[in-house]
Amino acid sequence: MAIFEMVMPRMGESIMECTVLAVLKSVGDYVEADDSILEVATDKVDTEVPAAVSGIIKEIRIKVGDVVAIDSVVVKIETDQSESNGQAHDNKVTDKLEVETAVPFTEIVLETQPVIVKPQTTATRFYSPLVQTIAKTEKISVAELEQIIGTGSEGRVTKSDILKYIETKSQTSVDPKSTKPNLTQSFSQTSLSRTVPMDRMRKMIAERMVESKRISAHVTSFVECDMTKVVNWRNANKNKFKEETGENLTFTPILIRAVVRAIQDFRAINVSIVGDDVVHKPDINIGMAVALPSGNLIVPVIHQADKYVVAALSAKVNDLANRARTNKLTADDLAGGTYTISNIGTFGNIMGTPIIVQPQVAIMAFGAIQKKPVIIETPQGDSIGIRSMMYLSHSYDHRVVDGALGGMFVKRVADYLEQFDGQ
Repeated sequence: MAIFEMVMPRMGESIMECTVLAVLKSVGDYVEADDSILEVATDKVDTEVPAAVSGIIKEIRIKVGDVVAIDSVVVKIETDQSESNGQAHDNKVTDKLEVETAVPFTEIVLETQPVIVKPQTTATRFYSPLVQTIAKTEKISVAELEQIIGTGSEGRVTKSDILKYIETKSQTSVDPKSTKPNLTQSFSQTSLSRTVPMDRMRKMIAERMVESKRISAHVTSFVECDMTKVVNWRNANKNKFKEETGENLTFTPILIRAVVRAIQDFRAINVSIVGDDVVHKPDINIGMAVALPSGNLIVPVIHQADKYVVAALSAKVNDLANRARTNKLTADDLAGGTYTISNIGTFGNIMGTPIIVQPQVAIMAFGAIQKKPVIIETPQGDSIGIRSMMYLSHSYDHRVVDGALGGMFVKRVADYLEQFDGQ
């Protein structure tokens, strides 16, 4: 027999601590490996922590409400396994993380000391670090928090609950002595401009965008592409695809496939800059911008996108987009991107100048597909025909990507789209 010291597993590069929401087992209980032992929350995710090994729980070092440092010992398990050092065990829980809110482009670094501390609250119920952060930012008192109806587990207030409360609060002026809106004051303000504070996610997007413009020397090149072959192929296959998979066949997986093939031709675009060094990435991980119902933006990543043909990419794209809009992305879904695309044509935009996702060095936006009269060159002579045309906008970091590479890359993407063969 041996004692296994199970540590709080890592949940992302920048996450240094988490708060214990629930202890699901007791001392003396027998657990199988992967049985859930704890429920915890970080500034970004709520998740269950599974047992690393099978055995009998001999000691539980934490309790509900404790803020625990990553890699600290939380549970001791008596096991038949010879290994007793929890630090040597790879506790993988990222596949079970549900993102309550996620920050596009880079993660938040929490400035904390790796020790167990008590949360500073006089509330009668527990609030996750995320909810507490939003409340502090929006100047919501503990008394107000206590009045918010929670829709989470055991009535816990979720991010959606507090954001809905903030939105409602901003739309009506509330008399502090009554729960009824002060309609007179609200009516008198209808002709005035309304000030609504940015939510936390929007603040982080703003910071990251300004930071990217400060870091990278942005240059944008444009190419017009004939999408007629792509449009015809999609029209011929979308109904069959829907019948066979239950999913919609969009243009996005086709666009990603063309980008991947171009990256394979121009590997120098699949890099990042670290100090004075250029780091070449072996994997092609494509981030795709997804607009959320809240109006914010998130960028899930298709890892090793070169391993997928269009049909498989379509399933991946739909899965990530659906989970992004329902707050069910995992931490891994948001990490490791090497190149990003944005399908701005979805909103009727014909072109744009996208901002680079750091620490990547390029991003491509695809505009709306429009039918236009175009001169068609043939061996028999020129003619005018109606073609489906689209603009590609390629923003790149001039510190490492010059006009030749940036221009040739976007032209190669257009070439692959014009020569699309269904794969």
